[in-house]
Amino acid sequence: MESGPAIFAGTAFALFGAGLLLWTGARVRHRAPVAHGVSPATGAAVSALFGALSLALGLWCFSRL
Repeated sequence: MESGPAIFAGTAFALFGAGLLLWTGARVRHRAPVAHGVSPATGAAVSALFGALSLALGLWCFSRL
């Protein structure tokens, strides 16, 4: 019964993290800005950091089942 919310949260975090990492990688590969108004290196680093954290949190939710 309690595993339902963990599965949903894990899926949401994992999909968001993976999508953010893929999007950031595509933007960096095409030398397009990742975030407007900040330096390209800072935007890419912060975006990659939050993508990795979200993916790790999603995997952690799955490991708690």
